[in-house]
Amino acid sequence: MFIRIKREAARLFAGSRAAVKPLVSVVLVVYDMPLQAQNTVRSLLPAYQKHVRSEDYEVLIIENESANTMSRTFIDRLPANFTYHLRKETRPTPIYAANDGLARAIGENICVMIDGARLLTPGVVSNLLLGHRLSERAVVTVPGYHLGFELQQKAVGSGYGVEQEKGLMDSISWPQDGYRLFDISCFSGSCAAGFYLPHSESNCISMPRALWDALGGFDTRFDMRGGGVVNLDLYKRACEYPGATHVFLHGEGTFHQFHGGVTTGGEAAAARQEFITAIMDQYQQIRGAKFQSPVTDTVYLGELPDSAIKFVQLSTNRKLERIGISAEEQHVLD
Repeated sequence: MFIRIKREAARLFAGSRAAVKPLVSVVLVVYDMPLQAQNTVRSLLPAYQKHVRSEDYEVLIIENESANTMSRTFIDRLPANFTYHLRKETRPTPIYAANDGLARAIGENICVMIDGARLLTPGVVSNLLLGHRLSERAVVTVPGYHLGFELQQKAVGSGYGVEQEKGLMDSISWPQDGYRLFDISCFSGSCAAGFYLPHSESNCISMPRALWDALGGFDTRFDMRGGGVVNLDLYKRACEYPGATHVFLHGEGTFHQFHGGVTTGGEAAAARQEFITAIMDQYQQIRGAKFQSPVTDTVYLGELPDSAIKFVQLSTNRKLERIGISAEEQHVLD
């Protein structure tokens, strides 16, 4: 109800934006990561996203105020289908910003990226649109990766940081070919099982407006730093919603840039594990059960770039291992 009321208020002031309603609204939540956020925005520009027109989608940048906000010059140069909303937030969570973006969005479908530090591949927006054509209750998700060759929370202990990451991005001449991001990345922790086993979340998830309303957006009871596991909770509720069709864009990806965030920063391993235990405990208190990744009848959609094939192989091996086929038996199958 909260989201629906705020959305109606936002529509009163939408002005010319409502003249041509976009097919999908992308809500990008940002806090204290100007360089990474600007890279993410670049990966959403019409010149970067393939097979899609600017009028097909809108991007709402929802930034919680900090000492390091995005460049006003950069914002002012964005195309007309991008809007920027700076808001004051006293609570250490992206939940309210995400729900604010849901209320402002005018698209038929709404995609939320709750972490503004994630680069996209060039076919994400066009494939979101294709995914929503498959079903009125399509939950379209994109797998997640970390830039670098091991999880960033581990790599930081070996000296990985912003400068090392810039070197990796320079090595593939990003953003000339966005699919080369696969060449300098590894699966994120939430997607470590690969394409063919359950995931715990997506940092790029799109649903019809009616389904967002039915779910009530992001649950504000997850009040711990960074929102705790609110994104995992939303993903699970969406995938398990009655009649939902899970559409998985296995040829696309979102790639996390290092910025010292809640779970990928350089804090001690013991402190990080203590925090993860606490947020998982909160999930159990709210939902009455331990978190388990949703099991879905997944529809795989989109083309596979050559650079992503290694992740198909890795995913296949992990699926075979899960169903009890050993490495030796896999070799025989080859």
